[in-house]
Amino acid sequence: MRRKKKIFLTGAAGNWGRYILRELAERSERFDVVALVLPSKKDTAAIREFEEMETLDVRFGDLTDYAAVEACVRDADYVLHVGAVVSPFADDHPELAHRVNVGSVRNIIRAVRSQPDPSAVGVIGIGTIAETGDRNPPHHWGRVGDPLRVARYDEYGQSKIVAEKELVDSGLPRWAWLRQTGIFHPGVLEIRDPIMTHSPFGGVMEWVSVEDAARLLVNACEDEVPAEFWGGIYNIGGGEDWRLTNWELQTRMTAALGVRDVKKWYDRNWFATRNFHGQWYTDSDRLQQLVPFRKDTFEGALQRAVDANPRLKIAGKVPAWVVKNLVLKPLTLKPRGTMSFIRDGNEEKIAAYFGSRAEWEAIGDWSTFWPPRPDRTPSYLDHGYDEDKDPSEWTVLDMIEAATFRGGRLLSDAMTPGDVATPLQWECVFGHAFAGSPRLVLTAGHWCPTCVWDTEHYGEQARRNPFLAQLELLEVVEPA
Repeated sequence: MRRKKKIFLTGAAGNWGRYILRELAERSERFDVVALVLPSKKDTAAIREFEEMETLDVRFGDLTDYAAVEACVRDADYVLHVGAVVSPFADDHPELAHRVNVGSVRNIIRAVRSQPDPSAVGVIGIGTIAETGDRNPPHHWGRVGDPLRVARYDEYGQSKIVAEKELVDSGLPRWAWLRQTGIFHPGVLEIRDPIMTHSPFGGVMEWVSVEDAARLLVNACEDEVPAEFWGGIYNIGGGEDWRLTNWELQTRMTAALGVRDVKKWYDRNWFATRNFHGQWYTDSDRLQQLVPFRKDTFEGALQRAVDANPRLKIAGKVPAWVVKNLVLKPLTLKPRGTMSFIRDGNEEKIAAYFGSRAEWEAIGDWSTFWPPRPDRTPSYLDHGYDEDKDPSEWTVLDMIEAATFRGGRLLSDAMTPGDVATPLQWECVFGHAFAGSPRLVLTAGHWCPTCVWDTEHYGEQARRNPFLAQLELLEVVEPA
């Protein structure tokens, strides 16, 4: 009989985590699970769903507590690190977000290193599409290796860039980093937070269903996973059927709830025209090839969400003026809402989300709106080195080429040919020195950590960094 594997799961009480547990419950003959759950009222209530799951061992504790983490890592075959402080809460509590999102990864790395055989533990860390930030058309296609360029005020994305660097350059024998996209789950229909006004109508997202995302992580713990999966950075995406514009997502969700014309719910200029995140992927099929997980269609997932929220079907019967004036308009005026920026004269945030007050005033009403239809032909950014060359053949000359394309230089005198994992020393065009492996810089798209934090001056950086200039200086954002 095959030995059961032990999985250490973080974030088990969250939306995605609970679906992962349900998937693991169906494979109880192959997996035992240890879950570290924060002893908060919300999390303890959520995890009660699994009290009868005999293969689950729930331990209450904090991811920032090394002793608690190490006890869960001990004897584990896999670590599925899903737990995190996410937006919008993360953006309002940046210190907590970094303490948890970065500190937890560091604790897991340290705990795996402390085991008798670190190579026996596979660690899967989770990043986010927010790491690559604002990608409005015409720059709406992306892939791993594109510039990391976080939207302003997005502390979640910033924390995940640091966490990603920690794992990629950790030296652990078996790891993978998965950048998660928007997860479509039944709760999406109930989101009522001012952050919804940050989403440009013309922006895009390649979504994934929560069921497929859960299936992915559990499948990654099965024996059939090829060795080449490990040591890779991947975009999670649902594929072609899940590539939607933000406007299309809005209209398809509201139509499913019986709303005939969602334009009667909003003023057109309530929604930002930039400074969010989202893209369609040219490389998301690669993860599907290595660890097949896709079964869902968007229509099927949408119908499940509607069925799970029967009370929302009344939306189409409520007078539109009631929804607009008593529900949604007040939401836009709350902190984080775009109309609070306009009301309060917050010129810095107006500039971030609209370009300028004049550009916001020029958006117009619905009479001049046309549904966005971005180009569906994939396009690719230049990564500044010979991508046809196998990484096993990389030399210091490839590093110099990549650094030059980023406006900087390689400080290290040499590298072992084909060594993608050992950090080298680099310098950006502004003189900031930093360390990073060839895999981190060339494959994953990392560059100067000081500059990526300085979101306010991305434009200035791009004028001296051709890698970043492909997005920043050429960006054309039309009013949504």
